[in-house]
Amino acid sequence: MKILHIFKTEPNDEVKKLVEIMSEGEEAKTFELYKENVNYEELIDLVFECDKVISWW
Repeated sequence: MKILHIFKTEPNDEVKKLVEIMSEGEEAKTFELYKENVNYEELIDLVFECDKVISWW
């Protein structure tokens, strides 16, 4: 299963650990909305490419 984790803000250590646990044994990618010059076309492609999308505040 392909999982996409989308971060609106920079993740803290707790969130990083949760992402690690949830992604164990799966193909996981991350997308960081909080960085400058976000490529939204890439985000759309990733959303359709992955089986599961998880948004983190």
